[in-house]
Amino acid sequence: MSMSRTDLLLLAVAVVWGSSYLAAQTLVLAGGVLAVLALRFAASALTLAPAMAGRRPSRPELRVGALLGVTQATVLVLETYGVSMTSATNAGVLISLTILLTPVLEGAVRRRWLPHRFFAGAAVAVAGVVLLVAGPGLRAPTAGDALMLAAAVVRAAHVTLSGRLTDGRRYDTVTLTWVQMVVGAVLFTLLAAPALPAAVRAFGPGQWLGVLYLAVGCSVFAFLVQLWAIRRTSAARASLLLGTEPVWAVLIGVGVAGERLTPVAVAGIALVLAGTYYGQRVEADYRSGAVSRRRASATAGRPAAS
Repeated sequence: MSMSRTDLLLLAVAVVWGSSYLAAQTLVLAGGVLAVLALRFAASALTLAPAMAGRRPSRPELRVGALLGVTQATVLVLETYGVSMTSATNAGVLISLTILLTPVLEGAVRRRWLPHRFFAGAAVAVAGVVLLVAGPGLRAPTAGDALMLAAAVVRAAHVTLSGRLTDGRRYDTVTLTWVQMVVGAVLFTLLAAPALPAAVRAFGPGQWLGVLYLAVGCSVFAFLVQLWAIRRTSAARASLLLGTEPVWAVLIGVGVAGERLTPVAVAGIALVLAGTYYGQRVEADYRSGAVSRRRASATAGRPAAS
């Protein structure tokens, strides 16, 4: 089965997010978590602002965008602090649970469950993440693990809400994304206000390029594509494809930072990709069958032509 444009764009987002770890780590060391997030979202909102010149957000768009902005900002805060308080292994395994949590939440909200085979594919992908990050081994649970687990839950809720709140509504994707960024910029600027001036002074050209990359690539491009794709597919499918992020992070680390790829990591990558491919195939077949069933039901309900 060939991959659709939507699938390819979601994989591109996973690649971009996977490539962001090195830049984010450097920036956080120089300016602090909240200051980096404030600058990232402010730059994102400014970058997308010209596209809003001819748009007038409606009240429903403002409400939905604001809610999604709060959930997105919450995910980033929980993830960033969680990673700093636990091991990379624990963090990678816990955040990968989004792959399973999203279809569970989506099924509960829509009262329509994907086949068990989809969850089997998602479980294989999660097992692949475990192998992929299992080099140092799992450590005893810490407060950071609780934050990462909370981040996985909120991320699953964010993706599910993105699909549920926009389903069947003619909301503008650019407007919703821009509102999310403005909300994030305001929240993080308020939280980072005491440390923000020092961070701005500490950043050199390299750090500002990093901020620009996080803003344009990991926020503007990624958030636009994520919301656009969820409105055309399902939250479960989007989460599964975005769940390949650890694969690209490892591969980019090998190519850029000279890290070593172990046989266990190779096996993990294979499982992630295999589980993702199988799961998205099951989801596509199920969605196609659901459309066919609705059409058949509608046809059956029509009066016969005389």
